[in-house]
Amino acid sequence: MAASQHNLESTIGDPLGVPAGRRPRAAHWLAQIGLFCMPALVLTIPINLLPYALLLLVSTAMVPGLLWQARRMDKQPIKVLSWLMLAVLVMAIVSVALFEQGLRDVDNRSRFLVIPWIALWVCALRPDMRWLWRGALAGLVGTFVLSALQVFQGAARAELFTNAIVLADIVMMLMVLLVFCRPSRRWSLVIVGMAAGCGTIILTGSRGVFAALLALLVVLALSLRWRTGAARLSVLAGMLAIGATLLLSVPELRHQVRLSELHSDVQRMEQGDSDSSAGARVERLQVAWETFLDHPLTGVGIGHFDRAMKRVPACRENPQEIRCHLRHAHNDLAEWSATQGLPGMLLLLAVYGVPLWVFLRLHRRSGHATFRGPAAAGVMVVVSYILCGLTQSMFAHQMTASFYVTIVGLLTGLSIVEGARHRAKNAR
Repeated sequence: MAASQHNLESTIGDPLGVPAGRRPRAAHWLAQIGLFCMPALVLTIPINLLPYALLLLVSTAMVPGLLWQARRMDKQPIKVLSWLMLAVLVMAIVSVALFEQGLRDVDNRSRFLVIPWIALWVCALRPDMRWLWRGALAGLVGTFVLSALQVFQGAARAELFTNAIVLADIVMMLMVLLVFCRPSRRWSLVIVGMAAGCGTIILTGSRGVFAALLALLVVLALSLRWRTGAARLSVLAGMLAIGATLLLSVPELRHQVRLSELHSDVQRMEQGDSDSSAGARVERLQVAWETFLDHPLTGVGIGHFDRAMKRVPACRENPQEIRCHLRHAHNDLAEWSATQGLPGMLLLLAVYGVPLWVFLRLHRRSGHATFRGPAAAGVMVVVSYILCGLTQSMFAHQMTASFYVTIVGLLTGLSIVEGARHRAKNAR
């Protein structure tokens, strides 16, 4: 027993090595497989995160004591994220109880439970971050191949096993992992993965992800080690010019990303017609604002934005109309404010703001001279979620909600381990 305790303590005390002992080493390799499977399979198979979840569960069950000991590595980030998890769960339960809803409406918010678990899991088993990067590359290439096959077989937009918007959003997050978790001297593979990711986004026809993609390119250009700022701006301008030229000059690409449809939507909105993709989003923003003013403290109930849509004349006249039953607002702030009132609005700010603060703090302690590594990836994942959340309710969908809590936990754990290694190296 004393020897076992000694092994646990020596394992946690040595942030540089693989966990000692036969069972911890086996759990370590399962964790590395899980780290690969998470981004590689999330879009390419119907059960998306289930293989990763099973590996997480099995490897945790093998060494539960090791996870408990891992909390000593860096307590503050995990403690802060645990308080965030509790706040999200409590708010969801209060909303459900207030409106006498079923527990099913807490489902997506209950996924926040795994954030501290996954962070401790990474700290304890210390899988190599390169497996996450390899998984992101495999996921991007595999998703592009499957999306191309789907479109070539006659589908109007690539959707795979979800919907087109969610597919584009998750591809965007995989591109963030590919860029900021990259090993040294792997730029040729990064370019391949980025090309595959951009190709998939075009095949989805999703436009809401473009803001996040632009942010990724800007940060990438500014973080590269060029001799002058002018060189960085020239590279960025060149990439944007090439992309814009291709989209505007190739009719097939222009049609696939629905630029002509967007122009038509704007014209219809000017004539008072909201029955279009862009018009429906504007209509939902208006409905959300009016609902927030009517119910500033409680909203209309978590997961029930369709209740707010009853104020739209078209939904009162024809309650069966599809746009009246989509259950979300296609905008994060509108969704949380309309369904949970002012507390929901503040909670959304915490859902994004707290992990962002954690990752910025961890990046400062990472030892990286440039903006890269797991903490930098975490910052960009949060920023990308915020930008994608302008045109999508990111936590109204099982896949985007699950991916967020999973990747926040993973990158937090990887950042803690990286910081511990940096401090151990400087202490020698």
